[in-house]
Amino acid sequence: MTDKNKIKTMGQLKKAGYQPKSIKEELRDNLILKLRQKQNVFEGIWGYEETVIPDLERAILAGHDINLLGLRGQAKTKIARLMTHLLDEYIPVIEGAELNDDPLHPISRYGRDKVEQLGDDTPVAWVHRDDRYTEKLATPDVSIADLIGDVDPIKAASLKLPYSDERVIHFGLIPRSHRGIFVINELPDLQARIQVALFNILQEGDIQIRGFKLRLPLEIQFVFTANPEDYTNRGSIVTPLKDRIDSQIITHYPKSIEIGKKITQQEAQIKEAQRKIVSASEIVKDLVEQIAIEARKSEFVDAKSGVSARLTISAFENLVAAAERRSIINNENNTHIRLTDFIGVVPSITGKVELVYEGEQEGPGIVAQNLIGKAIRSQFIKYFPDPDKFRKQKEKSPYKKITQWFGDGNTIDLLHDMPEAEYKKLLDSVPGLKELVDEHHGGEDKTTKLLMMEFALHGLAEYSQISKNNLVKGLQFKDLLSGMFSIPTEEENEDEDDGTLGGMMN
Repeated sequence: MTDKNKIKTMGQLKKAGYQPKSIKEELRDNLILKLRQKQNVFEGIWGYEETVIPDLERAILAGHDINLLGLRGQAKTKIARLMTHLLDEYIPVIEGAELNDDPLHPISRYGRDKVEQLGDDTPVAWVHRDDRYTEKLATPDVSIADLIGDVDPIKAASLKLPYSDERVIHFGLIPRSHRGIFVINELPDLQARIQVALFNILQEGDIQIRGFKLRLPLEIQFVFTANPEDYTNRGSIVTPLKDRIDSQIITHYPKSIEIGKKITQQEAQIKEAQRKIVSASEIVKDLVEQIAIEARKSEFVDAKSGVSARLTISAFENLVAAAERRSIINNENNTHIRLTDFIGVVPSITGKVELVYEGEQEGPGIVAQNLIGKAIRSQFIKYFPDPDKFRKQKEKSPYKKITQWFGDGNTIDLLHDMPEAEYKKLLDSVPGLKELVDEHHGGEDKTTKLLMMEFALHGLAEYSQISKNNLVKGLQFKDLLSGMFSIPTEEENEDEDDGTLGGMMN
C-alpha cells in the first residue's frame, strides 16, 4: 500500500509504483477482495441478503451506474452511503486542484498547468474516501449551475481573465465529484431540463457550460434513488436518462417480523439512561413490527406512498419514552413496557402514514388506534388459543372464567400512568387471567407473565369477547354487551370529539 505520509510529490508517487485506476475499477477490485474474504460489504442492511445486495454487487462488478427504486424508508440512501466502504482509504490528487485531479491524469486546466509547470515536483495531497462522497437531494430549485457549473464573473474579474478563458468557470457538484460517488436522491423530482443535462455526463463525459464545450473525462460512480410514486404524482425520470442508467435495482420492505425487529433495534436511538430503566419483551417488539405490516395492507392507508421503516423506529422510541415517563411520575427505578404504553405510538403512526379518502374520513387518530388493535389481534393467536374456535363451544373456552367475570358486571380501568403495584393488583383481580397465562406461558418470568395477562385482555377485546373503551387517562375493559349499550361518559365523549383517542370499541 502506498505510504501517503511519505509521498508529497508526483515524482515520489511514480517511484512508489502508483498506477491510476478509475473509480469503477476501484469499487470492483475492492468488492472482489471483500467477497473472497467472505466479508459483509453492506454492514447493517437487513433483509436484502438474497435480493437487493446481490443485484447491487452484480451492478458494481459490471461497472454500472445505479438507480435504487423503492418506496420510502427502504434504506436506499443508506446503501449508497455504505458504498464508500468499497473505495480505497486514500487516493492521491494534485494539491489545490478543485476536481480531484489524478496527478498522472489531470483533467482540469489548473491540474494540467501545474503538471506542465512543475513536472515531478507537482505537490500531491491525499483525499480520504469519506470526502469522495457527494449527495444531492433533487428539489425543483436545483439548477444547472448547482450540478454542472457556471461562469463566475467574480473569478474573471479577480484573475483579470476574459470570459472566453475556461478558468473563469466555477464547477458544480458533479465535476467536483470526479473520482468519487455522486448520489441524487429522489431523481424524478429533478426538473426534466436538468435531467437532460446529465445525458452526456453519463454517456460521453462531456459538459457544456455557457458556451464552453469541455472534454472532461469524469470518473464518477452515479447512484440515483427514486420512489415509484414519483413517476405519477410529482414527476418522472425522462426516458433517455433512464436508458443511460445501467442497472435499476428494486428495493422492498422487510419480509418478516424478525428482520423488521433487527432494523428497528439497530436504528432506534435509545439513550443509555432509558435502557437502565425500561425493559421491552419480545411481544412488544413484535407488536411494533406488526403495526407496520397492518398499515401496509390497510384499506385506509395509501399503499403507493408506502409505510416507512421509520414508523417502527419512531414507534419503539416513543414506547420506551412512554414507559420512562410513567416510571419517573411514579418514582420507580425500573419498569417494563405495557400494552397501555402503546398510546405513545399513535403520534408515530399519524405522522408516518398517508391516508386515502376513507382514512381521512375516519380520522388519523382512529386509524392509528385501529392499526394497533389489528396488530394485537394478529399477534394474539401466536401466544394464546384462537377465541374464534370456541364461539360455538363456549363451555370449553379457556377464556370462559374471564368473560363470565366481566359478564357479571365487573370492569377494570388500566390507566396509562398507573404505578406497578396497582397495575399488578388490578390484573390479579380478574379471575382466570393468571391461570390462563400460567397454563400457556408458565415458564416465563413474573414481569413477562404480567404483560401476558394484560395482553390477554387486549386480545379478547380485539376478538369481541369483552369490550375495550378509551378513557382520557387510559382504557376500560368490561362486558361486551354492556360496552355496546352503555351511555358514553363525559370523558369518553371528550375523547371522541378530540379524534385522537376515542372511537375504538369492541
